[in-house]
Amino acid sequence: MSEKIGVLGCGWLGLPLAKRLLKDSYKVFGTTTSADKLHALEKEGVHPFKISVKPTKIHGDIQGFLSQIDVLIINVPPRLRGSQNESFIDKMELLHGEIQKSGVKKVIFVSSTSVYGNLEGEVTEQTLPNPVTESGKQLVQSEELFLSDPHISTTIIRFGGLIGPDRHPVTMLSKKQHLTNGNDPVNLIHLEDCIHIISIILKNKYWGEVFNGVNPFHPPKIEYYNSEATKRGLPLPPYQVDDTHSKAKVVISKNFLEKGHSFTTSIIS
Repeated sequence: MSEKIGVLGCGWLGLPLAKRLLKDSYKVFGTTTSADKLHALEKEGVHPFKISVKPTKIHGDIQGFLSQIDVLIINVPPRLRGSQNESFIDKMELLHGEIQKSGVKKVIFVSSTSVYGNLEGEVTEQTLPNPVTESGKQLVQSEELFLSDPHISTTIIRFGGLIGPDRHPVTMLSKKQHLTNGNDPVNLIHLEDCIHIISIILKNKYWGEVFNGVNPFHPPKIEYYNSEATKRGLPLPPYQVDDTHSKAKVVISKNFLEKGHSFTTSIIS
């Protein structure tokens, strides 16, 4: 009998992930914050739940959702900008408490390479996080919350900048002014590889580990984004460059690659 997987947050990554897991013969339970999307999930074959995790309360039948599953994939991005400013760690502490009450013993926590902050040179999973943004700091706290729980086997995935069929940072960068650090390398990953890494972790039962999820191709930003803008007919992002060698971080997916796995989808359009 195949494992039952719960995807908390069926957004840009979560819904395609749920579809792939269904193809892999898992039974999939998914959550959305919107009543309008419940039918769409059901139509895809996902068992839907309307659940919204807030800093002071979880709205919806969280225990009903957790009681159905063997593995929980937490795909809830921090929202710490503008009017949506909510404490992410407060949300995760509430969620962690509900998981402790349930029978769920395996968690995949989707994190970000922002936890490495402004570190320089090659960065691997062995590198200690050094976040500088509030979201990065709260992600590190949340990672530690789950990793330190001896009753839950948690695997952390720190994804780089996400790109996909309808999402690419160049669309925003081409509208900006005075971009700096054009010599810095990109640390990106395609949606297909995000899903690929998660499916590999599930298949091989890589529990209690940390994975970086960043494509091994790291061209300078100015080269990469100029090329991507040209392909889309967008203005070239106005990057400034100097002659000094970039010391910016290059995130290496060491754990994934050393286990003999590879990336499947290019970050070049």
